[in-house]
Amino acid sequence: MNPTDTAPLTSRFPTPIDDRYFEDYVPGAVHRFGEMRVTEQEIVDFARRYDPQDFHTDPAKAAGTIFGGLIASGWMTCGMMMRMYSEHYLTHNASLASPGIDELRWLKPVRPDDVLSTRVTIVEARRSVSKPDRGLVRSRIEVLNQRDEVVLSMLAMNLIGCRNPSAN
Repeated sequence: MNPTDTAPLTSRFPTPIDDRYFEDYVPGAVHRFGEMRVTEQEIVDFARRYDPQDFHTDPAKAAGTIFGGLIASGWMTCGMMMRMYSEHYLTHNASLASPGIDELRWLKPVRPDDVLSTRVTIVEARRSVSKPDRGLVRSRIEVLNQRDEVVLSMLAMNLIGCRNPSAN
């Protein structure tokens, strides 16, 4: 993963990522950003270390699998998504952690030379009743390839600090 390959495609947030708070995450808003090229070497290196299956590690053996060639580990795709998500979507100053994700799906294989981007739809943003200095933002994340095919989808939850903690 080359960090310089994560230039934003589009971002429609009214505030920059370094000044983004819970109030800036509006339900229904859709944001698309990032661009990362997947290389064969990255696929093989990641898989040899973390997901050593032939269709991830050996191009010759991968050709004889149901995939017909080398594909990236879904966990590598998650890592690439996280890079784009943290660089372009998730606030740099008010992120308080994540209680988890739901509905993680790997929908299409990611192959060498694919170019991935991320689309995020804000599903819900609700302020905490017990801790009014923060809110929970649920986001549908989709990773797309250069043909705009969804290769990964998931529902993420993030705790985000509020700009105005006393407002209800």
